[in-house]
Amino acid sequence: MPGTVLLLAASPAGKSCLVDAASVLPILAAVAPDVLSGTDTANVVELADPLEPQAVLTRLRAAATAPGPLTVFLTGQLQLDRRQRLPHLALARTTPATVRYTGFPWHWIREELRLRTPGSTTVVVDLHTDAETWQHLATQPLTVGPGALLYGRVAPPPPRRAVASPTYMKSVATILRSGHRPPLAHLHQQALTRSSGEDPEAARRDIVLTVDPTQPMHHTPPAQPPMHPVPGFQPAPPSPVPVQVSLPAPAPAPAALMAPAPSPPPSDPHAEITAAVESGRHAEAAELAGRQEQEALRVHGPGADEVVHWMEVRADLAMFAGDAELSCRIWLAVADVRLAAGQDPAAPGVEAAVDRAHHQWGRIDDSARARELGPALAGLRLRVPGRRQGALDDVQRHLSRLQAQV
Repeated sequence: MPGTVLLLAASPAGKSCLVDAASVLPILAAVAPDVLSGTDTANVVELADPLEPQAVLTRLRAAATAPGPLTVFLTGQLQLDRRQRLPHLALARTTPATVRYTGFPWHWIREELRLRTPGSTTVVVDLHTDAETWQHLATQPLTVGPGALLYGRVAPPPPRRAVASPTYMKSVATILRSGHRPPLAHLHQQALTRSSGEDPEAARRDIVLTVDPTQPMHHTPPAQPPMHPVPGFQPAPPSPVPVQVSLPAPAPAPAALMAPAPSPPPSDPHAEITAAVESGRHAEAAELAGRQEQEALRVHGPGADEVVHWMEVRADLAMFAGDAELSCRIWLAVADVRLAAGQDPAAPGVEAAVDRAHHQWGRIDDSARARELGPALAGLRLRVPGRRQGALDDVQRHLSRLQAQV
């Protein structure tokens, strides 16, 4: 099965730029697609200094829904939005004051990757931060979803008026240009070693990310503050680094003394659902998710996070099955549940639910069904305007056109 590769390099233009992200793309683009993906063939999509968050979301969503392994090579800089203090990937038009509207929210990456088969997704990152975001990440490590592998590094701010080089990602690309793709963990270590030759302080300064969904997460903070401290910035103290020790296997015990074999671990419903979707068994996938939602409702009660999660899964499954009306209805219900639970209208989960309901509503072919759902969506848009300007106006204009058809 062919793989998919997304090459994404993003950084602001002008004085807000901390890293020359796009400089790595020519090196990555020179690597054979099959080496980038680790599959026999691969489709490669390249995004260089994108302007709009929605453009990035569209490409990421297309890559995330493609069958087969997915590898994302992401280079850029992270900034916090001033309202919710959530990390965003800064895009070409991003400034410190406009991050919330011009940056790409990091949690959108988790949202788009969460339904992929565990182990089928790898994200390789080389990220730089400003001082505020660097301090935030010392206690709030980055993640990309429960089933995705994450390798890379996060670097602190470069010296004032300097633009850093993505040495880690360039090292990854240079190693891959040889035509050999070592196991990802080995590739990561080789890249760290190679990049430290160009930047000797990186080994004790950067946050190194090595997240494998089959192992406990490793989040290695820097051993000491950045070499170029920023006035007023106090880095958080380093936390202990987990160490894994390989112990020798015990000698086989006599058969009479051996304990009964442990029962096999319970199956992962997410993996079963993903497998059903990939083979076109959409009804079966929806039934599996519905059973999980009912069980969560029985155990945790209405409005619980576990229940909301399975509602969101069902909404995505309806989208994959081409049922825009059902997907819209479920996303509207998710938004209502989150708001009823007291979540802020600007909370990421609320905004995502309304945005996706809006998107699916625009894809409903049956005008009568769309007219039926329009007022509910418009009511939510009054409370949850979202990040895209004119979203409420768009709903009202489309609803007027639908009503004119009666």
